[in-house]
Amino acid sequence: MVALDLLGRRTALRVLWELRDGSLTFRALQESCETNSSLLNTRLKELRESRLVEHDGDGYRLTAAGTKLIRALQPLTRWAEEWADANR
Repeated sequence: MVALDLLGRRTALRVLWELRDGSLTFRALQESCETNSSLLNTRLKELRESRLVEHDGDGYRLTAAGTKLIRALQPLTRWAEEWADANR
């Protein structure tokens, strides 16, 4: 339930999704997530404390656990794409 609570928070999944292909600076992440700096700071703090995201010299990136989570969500992503196509 703790994981679902964290992932259900506004922009949490979006941050993880945007980091799936590699590191992003705070500014680039803010632009890609289309959110304000205060909310992004809060989510990054929570995701870092949960060890899903880390900060390095290049910006923010997924940890090994964050990468595993993105892989675990792939079936849901495929289902969502099929669902969206069927409802167009």
